[in-house]
Amino acid sequence: MIEQISVFLENSTGRLAELTRALGNAGIDMHALMVADTESFGVVRIICDTPRAARDILVGCGFSVTLTPVIAVEVPDRPGGLADVLEALDRAEKNVEYAYCFVKPAGDAAVDVLKVDDIAAEDTLLAEGYGVLRPDSVYELDPT
Repeated sequence: MIEQISVFLENSTGRLAELTRALGNAGIDMHALMVADTESFGVVRIICDTPRAARDILVGCGFSVTLTPVIAVEVPDRPGGLADVLEALDRAEKNVEYAYCFVKPAGDAAVDVLKVDDIAAEDTLLAEGYGVLRPDSVYELDPT
């Protein structure tokens, strides 16, 4: 599993810009960003090059941040590729809570980020022959 930054963000003008500027000023590179919103707040989900450092920067700027374990799975770039992955999880009775995707530079496959209700879902995907990305293939490992 990889770590995703999840940021609780009030839905107000300029707030998302503040978040991304804080990361940019700290030299943190985002690979993927997804925003789910309501009228008054949103949740911003980010895959970046140094998730723990990004969390620390954002907390220091007053944002409410958590690290969330998610699965990053390589999905063939063809019609039905994602459906095949989701059906494999369905057969194993693993529920996908949310998903979004990104493409690695020079990649020939999409990378789907999946938040699942059971960490054993990663083993299910590996057993089905899918490429599950390890942290060091997605981002730099933060010093502990």
